[in-house]
Amino acid sequence: MTIALIAATAAGRSAAHRLAQAWPEETRVYDERAKTAVEQAWRDCDALVCFLAVGATVRLVAPLLADKHTDPAVVCVDESAQHAVALLGGHGAGANELATRVADVLGATPVITTATDAATVPGLDMLGWPVEGATAAVGRAMLDGEPVRLECDATWPLPAFPPNVSVGGRLPDDGTHRVVITDTDIAADDGHTVVLRPPSLVVGVGASKGAPADEVADLVQRALRESGLSPSSVCALATVDAKRDEPGVVATAERYGWALHTYPAERLATVEVPNPSDAAQRAVGTPSVAEASALVGAAELVVQKRKSAMATVAIARVRPRGRLAVVGIGPGARDLLPQKATDELRRASVVVGLDQYIDQVRDLLRPGTSIRATGLGDEEARARSAVDAAAAGNAVALLGSGDAGVYAMASPALDLAGDDIDVTAVPGITANLAASALLGAPLGHDHAVVSLSDLNTPWAAIERRVQAAAEADYVVTFYNPRSAGRHWQLGKAVGLLAEHRPPHTPVGVVRHATRAEEHVELTTLADFDETTVDMACLVIVGSTNSRIRSGRMVTPRGYRWSR
Repeated sequence: MTIALIAATAAGRSAAHRLAQAWPEETRVYDERAKTAVEQAWRDCDALVCFLAVGATVRLVAPLLADKHTDPAVVCVDESAQHAVALLGGHGAGANELATRVADVLGATPVITTATDAATVPGLDMLGWPVEGATAAVGRAMLDGEPVRLECDATWPLPAFPPNVSVGGRLPDDGTHRVVITDTDIAADDGHTVVLRPPSLVVGVGASKGAPADEVADLVQRALRESGLSPSSVCALATVDAKRDEPGVVATAERYGWALHTYPAERLATVEVPNPSDAAQRAVGTPSVAEASALVGAAELVVQKRKSAMATVAIARVRPRGRLAVVGIGPGARDLLPQKATDELRRASVVVGLDQYIDQVRDLLRPGTSIRATGLGDEEARARSAVDAAAAGNAVALLGSGDAGVYAMASPALDLAGDDIDVTAVPGITANLAASALLGAPLGHDHAVVSLSDLNTPWAAIERRVQAAAEADYVVTFYNPRSAGRHWQLGKAVGLLAEHRPPHTPVGVVRHATRAEEHVELTTLADFDETTVDMACLVIVGSTNSRIRSGRMVTPRGYRWSR
């Protein structure tokens, strides 16, 4: 994306410069008069960020408007850079997302008036799939709370739809607004139906040397049409490696914008097909090209091999892959929640997590999100619930405090997850890092993190690790330091460290880091009182090099200039 930056005042130029510094590869600064700059940028760029009043920008772009599908995105930023207003192209051109990005850089508030985004209802034209039919009418019905029926051939990892959208099988048309997710070639011309085309079909192709592109394309289209399947749901053309450069095959993929997948003959020869061919075996080393290449990675063959003079075609249907996002929500403060975490929460239709963590982000979830909240303990059951929901085809977010990969849910979930789902992880700021920032810089050199909970790790193993950290002179952070049922382990662990470092070694205790109840205490090994510590705390014990400077805990790295 090329983003034009257009400003008319010194303040506007200053803000534009900040964006240019943040996005040097994407932005182009226009120094001409505003009218000239807008006209040039309209022709040359994908988006305009105008540091002008909304009214002035409207007057400048009005004569240039042509079509919402081709016009660039326009974002307006006010003189004091307090607001970034998505003015034009909110969905299609990406102005809503751009306004959010601009606001992040400038410390502004994004102003987004697109109805579905403002109401956190998924836009039917923004799901990344081809869409047909009464998009505006059905979208309005979703927003207005009118009954909308969702009809699906399979479960796909889509965002949550609002509660007025009910899931049901195909029923006789009764005038109810409908969202139909299917790869079958049904009509959407009744004024109250939207059809979404999922990427569910793979077309396998075999071709003789020199097969004309028109012949290959015509055979593919005829097979789809006669089988009642939509070309809009084709996600790939597939063939054998030997045909990766066959002009007719390559041209067909390019003509329709389909990915071209090729496979070794040895791989295709292992795929069981209904119509093997001795001729194919002799020609390319596999008894099937069209059927076998269609079936690689697919669930079922829906159109068996068809032939023309120089080509063969078969079509397979892909099983939807669910999506599991393991999301770290940070230590608690909303301004430390990563933007990517917010995006994943809004992308999910199922959210799984500890009840207190879900409460922290409940306002970010789309209406209609299925929430699976549990109390403390039974992490494996939570992980299993999330993995099972993803395996069923859903978009799932599994929450963890801090970073979900550190003493949190990523480990048990990924231990259970198979290769039939897509997994992504959103890193978060750990309690360790949050506490360290509040204390100063205690983790400035090598450090270790140890959980004192012996629920899943025998105390003997924990003690060996603490002893090793003590002898190695690591700064040590203790997670899960002390509870009503585990009241002696912290004292024992700190005692092991004290055998290897002096009494004035700094110790930091942080309770509820970054939250409203936050409390920070800085003391020493000699004065440390373990009875003040509970499970809401993190304890950081310095190394022999750690020190207290101006009320802050610091572990220097030994830079020569600091000596």
